[in-house]
Amino acid sequence: MSQHMHDMTAEDHVLTVLPMFHVGGLNIQTTPALQLGATVTLHARFAPDGALEAIARDRPTLTVLVPATIQAMIEHPHWAETPLDSLRAMTTGSTQVPQRLVDAFTQRGVPVLQVYGSTETCPIAVYTRLSGDWRRPGSTGLPGLVCETRVVDDAGNELPAGQPGEVVVRGPNVFFEYWGNAAATAEALRDGWYHSGDIGTRDADGHFFIHDRKKNTIISGGENIYPAEVERVLHQHPAIAEAAVIGRPDARWQEVPVAYIVRRAGIAADPAEIERFCLAQLARYKVPREYMFVAALPRNAMGKVQHFRLKEQTTGGADEAGALRQETEQKADEDRCPGRWQWLVRGRR
Repeated sequence: MSQHMHDMTAEDHVLTVLPMFHVGGLNIQTTPALQLGATVTLHARFAPDGALEAIARDRPTLTVLVPATIQAMIEHPHWAETPLDSLRAMTTGSTQVPQRLVDAFTQRGVPVLQVYGSTETCPIAVYTRLSGDWRRPGSTGLPGLVCETRVVDDAGNELPAGQPGEVVVRGPNVFFEYWGNAAATAEALRDGWYHSGDIGTRDADGHFFIHDRKKNTIISGGENIYPAEVERVLHQHPAIAEAAVIGRPDARWQEVPVAYIVRRAGIAADPAEIERFCLAQLARYKVPREYMFVAALPRNAMGKVQHFRLKEQTTGGADEAGALRQETEQKADEDRCPGRWQWLVRGRR
């Protein structure tokens, strides 16, 4: 499926900067390229200057980046002067990808392919193709060559186009079991389908759109709020470098959305102005009720925001937000590496 996705041949040169302990760094391009006899350049860890230097010097044709690494690269002083013309495509995924990050590459002539999947799907399950329709904003593409993908309700019934539900996958790329955990296996694998825990939709042409993790969904006054939708709006604000939205318990509405924000350097971020910005693009019940400003967001090794950690900090309000702010500032001090993204992808589990 990777070779199909990328129109990959033995003439390709893959630059791998993501950690090899993760299925994304290992299997999206690296092992498929080796199987074809293509060239693979491996970096011990990601650093934006090192990645840009390798693109200029080694002239790779393909690479995989996640949003955190994309942002680090496009904010680097050498981004504008680094030639990208050797790249046939840049592949991304792992989490919601803000459109501005996609645009940073496409505006410089590099097609951006999106892939959806998980460790349990090896990981490729849905993708856009280099020779296919990759210009559909926000879409992660069509089901892969060897698997089936559906959107289903809680009873497992397939839903019509445009209606959100859980994404399920079936095929030989799907895992066999969680080792030594029969209960978890039975929960995830039902009637041959892997239940991903992700909420998505498909359009009338069968293209998939992933909205959020099912467990991240905020239920406010009986309405579903997908944090990724709110985050996409927040990411468009000029003062916001990063944002994550979670649900805070509320006596009246059950839950209300709260935003954690990392300010963009040198630009003032006023909560009232951010709220007006959100109101212009979102229904009122989706607009965050509070804005917490922090030094950094908690992330895993692949750069995914750990919403569960934010949720743990939010249950008590301002005191916990202050604790998170202190914790993230301490983390930045402890890591002390050139470029704060480096610690995100160096093997931390």
